[in-house]
Amino acid sequence: MGVALITPFDDKGDIDFDALANLIEYQIYSDTSYLVVCGTTAETPTLTPAEKVAITQFVVEKVAGRIPVVLGIGGNNTAGVVEQIRETDFAGITAILSVTPYYNKPSQEGLYQHYKAIATSTDMPIVLYNVPGRTSVNISSQTTLRLAKEFSNIVAIKEASGNFRQIDEIIKNKPKNFIVISGDDGITFPLITLGAEGVISVIGNAFPQEFGSMVRFALRGDLIGAREIHYRFVELMDLLFVDGNPAGVKSMLSVMGLIKNNLRLPLVPTTVATMEKIKKVLAEINKLEDKMLF
Repeated sequence: MGVALITPFDDKGDIDFDALANLIEYQIYSDTSYLVVCGTTAETPTLTPAEKVAITQFVVEKVAGRIPVVLGIGGNNTAGVVEQIRETDFAGITAILSVTPYYNKPSQEGLYQHYKAIATSTDMPIVLYNVPGRTSVNISSQTTLRLAKEFSNIVAIKEASGNFRQIDEIIKNKPKNFIVISGDDGITFPLITLGAEGVISVIGNAFPQEFGSMVRFALRGDLIGAREIHYRFVELMDLLFVDGNPAGVKSMLSVMGLIKNNLRLPLVPTTVATMEKIKKVLAEINKLEDKMLF
């Protein structure tokens, strides 16, 4: 289980590096496999270039090689993404996570050429990120497989399309060393049963040990143990996105005392009604955890 780190902000709207340091230690202590920095869950559209660099350097320094760090670099201007990659210091970074271009809705050939340009601009391992619910464009299974077979440094895809037929097609026909990763917490368990090899998680910000245990159970074939944890978190995973991401998980983290519940516009905190539901579900989960060990 990788975790797409949120960006904590203080009451002035500045990056709360103290809270970020605590989150990093919380993740490492909880056996999170790797961290994803400056992904969409980090509210990157609202971060300045200087802030992204500062966050990346801070995370790399605090992690200090204890677990891998994946850096999000993507956009809908191919030349701009390539330039950013060429200018980035990848010391301490294991791979790049690159989301599909958004808004301008390229064709499948356009998507292929976009990722070809990225792959040929660097030797860094690249993880494709398919999330049509946010970008309004879907990487087809054919395009994913074409990229996976033609470029050795395109090593994985974070799949958040929710299209099981498409994802199954990728898993069935992918090169042996190409990894399919769930990009949606709610369908991680069934995707692993199809052959996905993990998740880049949002809820893992708040529950890294528990959700990580679900992933590990599923990967080693303990479907009963994995299913039990999966269903325990179903309602909470639904609440994550009622008022947008990362508003849901930030509200959870604030209830847990790990961050202040601050976001940057145009995102705002969850509604009072959603927050009350989250508090109720968290209390129920805490009661169950008192009776169980992961």
